[in-house]
Amino acid sequence: MRLLRSTDLALRVLMRLAVAEADETPEATPTTREVAAAMGVPYTHAAKVVAELQHLGLLEARRGRGGGLALTEKGRTASVGGLVRAFEGDGDVVDCEGATPCPLNSACRLRGALRRAQEAFFASLDPITVADIVREPTGPLLLGITGRPA
Repeated sequence: MRLLRSTDLALRVLMRLAVAEADETPEATPTTREVAAAMGVPYTHAAKVVAELQHLGLLEARRGRGGGLALTEKGRTASVGGLVRAFEGDGDVVDCEGATPCPLNSACRLRGALRRAQEAFFASLDPITVADIVREPTGPLLLGITGRPA
């Protein structure tokens, strides 16, 4: 299974904010533009992901001087599986009823097997929280890689 780029970016943004929290400097609340630059992604892509994360209640985005992005308590304890489900959707792995429907659709066992595998993938991520994925040694390494704005 391959994750959407937006799912990957959402996870990385939450991880970056989770490690930034421990930092007491002003850079602890980076802006969307700073996060996009540090992660090497277009600002517009990061802004869409940040807006969705804000909509889900996982981060706060404050404008103006002293503003920036901050993780909420819900964001710290969010299930990685739940986040992946929210960004990936709950659609089937394969599109059996698309523009050219599969002729095996009425008697196919593959679709059910892929659906079970997809759910097993999500279920394996459910007990893992954002806080879990930034524990030592990941957190300090992530902060070092993304750096701090000048």
